Amino acid sequence: MDMKTRITAGLKEAMRAKETERLATLRLISAAIKDREIALRADAGEGEVPTLEDAGVLAILGKMVKQRQESARAYEEGGRLELAEKERAEIRIIEDYLPKQLDDDEIAAAVDKAIAETGASSIRDMGKVMAALKAKYTGRMDFGKVGPMVKDRLS
Repeated sequence: MDMKTRITAGLKEAMRAKETERLATLRLISAAIKDREIALRADAGEGEVPTLEDAGVLAILGKMVKQRQESARAYEEGGRLELAEKERAEIRIIEDYLPKQLDDDEIAAAVDKAIAETGASSIRDMGKVMAALKAKYTGRMDFGKVGPMVKDRLS
């Protein structure tokens, strides 16, 4: 089952179970996916109907998690703990649709493998390594943390 189908099924389940928070979050996800598909259609040529693949959906979900983490941090700093907790609840719902995150050892092994596969030898090759990692591990690792790790290994 592809990601969009899983999200739609989750949306229907949340409606039936009257889970308002889950329903609201899944509607936000669905709207973000539709927005991205509309943007793809605008970029496509006449007669083409592009669809968003699972990698694109994972990228959207990852971006949504990151936005909510930043919002939760800002709410905490501002003393709005109830809003921070609401953001964290949305993160948990979104993460239900993301693949299992890699742990630190798995990330280190993936970085080493990507460096070997791309033949990277200097910091100039960092872009190639990051592209290889993003192609294989989108949604499964935080690339904000992986970037410095790749940089250290290539320095």
